[in-house]
Amino acid sequence: MAVKVLVPTPLQKFTNNEATIEASGGNITELIDALETSFPGIKSRICDESGKPRRFINFYVNSEDIRFMDNENTALSDGDEVSIVPAVAGG
Repeated sequence: MAVKVLVPTPLQKFTNNEATIEASGGNITELIDALETSFPGIKSRICDESGKPRRFINFYVNSEDIRFMDNENTALSDGDEVSIVPAVAGG
């Protein structure tokens, strides 16, 4: 199943400078693993040592925050759009 992934600028160095890529996976965890296979090194930037998404990286599936869904177990369907959004802080 193909999922459209929107990649933030800081991570585009791993995706050959592509802002939008296609990947597959039944859930967020599988999608991250597929991204790592296609774009080595990206997983360590978006996941911690245990393989969970880092707390300052937000994932949205069709504009819905996965923290309010099933976190990294959030199911994906063909045609879904996943946004990877780094948290922004400032003052």
